[in-house]
Amino acid sequence: MLQAKPRRYSTSSTTVSTPNGASQASMLGAFTSELDRIAPKFEIQGSQIQILRTPSEFYETLKAKILGAEHRIFLSTLYIGKTEHELISTLQQALRAKPKLKLSILTDALRGTRESPDPSCASLLAPLVTEFGPERVELRMYHTPNLTGLRKKYIPKRVNEGWGLQHMKLYGMDDEIILSGANLSTDYFTNRQDRYHVFSSKQITDYFQSIHDAVCQLSFLVNPSAQEPAGYTLTWPVSNLAPSPLISPRAYIKHSSAVLSPLILPPPNPAPTTDSKTNTTIYPLLSLTQLFPPSPQSQTPTTSTEKLALTSLLTTLSSPLYTPSTWTFTAGYFNPSPFLSSLLLSTASTQNTVITASPQANGFYNSRGVSGLLPPAYTLLSRRFLERARKAGREGDVVLREWRRGTVGEEGGWSYHAKGLWIALPPPPESEEKSQPQGVSISIIGSSNYTQRSYALDLEAGACIATSDPALQERLREERDGLGEYADVVTREEFERSERRVGIKVRVAMWIVGIVGGAL
Repeated sequence: MLQAKPRRYSTSSTTVSTPNGASQASMLGAFTSELDRIAPKFEIQGSQIQILRTPSEFYETLKAKILGAEHRIFLSTLYIGKTEHELISTLQQALRAKPKLKLSILTDALRGTRESPDPSCASLLAPLVTEFGPERVELRMYHTPNLTGLRKKYIPKRVNEGWGLQHMKLYGMDDEIILSGANLSTDYFTNRQDRYHVFSSKQITDYFQSIHDAVCQLSFLVNPSAQEPAGYTLTWPVSNLAPSPLISPRAYIKHSSAVLSPLILPPPNPAPTTDSKTNTTIYPLLSLTQLFPPSPQSQTPTTSTEKLALTSLLTTLSSPLYTPSTWTFTAGYFNPSPFLSSLLLSTASTQNTVITASPQANGFYNSRGVSGLLPPAYTLLSRRFLERARKAGREGDVVLREWRRGTVGEEGGWSYHAKGLWIALPPPPESEEKSQPQGVSISIIGSSNYTQRSYALDLEAGACIATSDPALQERLREERDGLGEYADVVTREEFERSERRVGIKVRVAMWIVGIVGGAL
């Protein structure tokens, strides 16, 4: 079912007056002036952002840029699928052709070694070091400081991932970087829908590599080992400077916070913008709470600039000035942090959309064991959100859509993993409306699932895009509406149907949602 058509207006000017007299430029400025205080920023042209639409386009673009890289490739991801031999072959081909090319890969230690001593992400990658040497290939695996001692010894694999993961998705090649929520495995390359933005900017790529490198220096080193049954070892090199998180977690966190604090916050004296032709501002957003000591409740948390940015954006959107605006929020695993649900329902805008996976597009659909209860658990969370909207008097202002493209596990079936936010600012007066639909001026993309664990446990990275470029606004609108093409409206009445009701076992799954559901 196609998404309802948005109101149409002209995008030929970014300073046209809105119905209340404010210009679109000044309204956008109200958002960016607050974001300037939260995160670093980079001024670019809208044409420097390419939006990919499909998993296959993401995969082909990734491989092409790896093969075209001349001096650096860095990949931060939760894991690389243990059978991704074509991707490894592509990396080998690039390294063999370019003697000066260097590769750095950061994954999660718990996820990346889950299958050991059977084939795993770690055993797949280790031969790269054997062939090209540690001077050209660096393999790192982050291990949470939350899982140590007896807890680490006795908690089983898979469940232990609930104590925190390296969840960033940063794919940098030379002076370009792809920000996404997609991991590097077959389903994300073929039939798992996500979002993918390519930023052609040396400054932005350099910045995210500084984050990648900092976390690498806080992670274990993967070394190939023919003597080990798994084919590799994990060591804590002296060059890390920080103590191992498994031996001295408090000292590790103290060191990591000192390293990361200067990177995630805006500089005290930012350089003024010198290029008057820029029309788009990029704000890198990080959630690295696990690597910082707990903050007193009285202090403003700075460990998640994504949380601060979302709070700022949606609080600004609560002003009556923005009543004609619209927002669209999506998360494949719909379990937004309570603060986010409250802010979404507090906005002044009256035409808003939530897109999430239908049970048949949930990656856990028909899976064995307790995890098979997760799709109905997410259904219950969606139902509760609609109930909350009704109680807040916002039932007519927020539409819930479930994304479905076939059925997971069946031929032609897809799963849904996209997440993000789009904000379209108020259109000009009716008399000035043209034939073009309203563009998107603000969007957030990245690895975060926007859950409680995203802001408390996992390492997340993304960016907020604020643009006055009509062409980019249109591409962002097309991306948003493209996801809506496979999303049908679901009402509270739909959840009353017998096949949508959930049983007592789902309460167990609700706990797992918090532990495992966001770890993808």
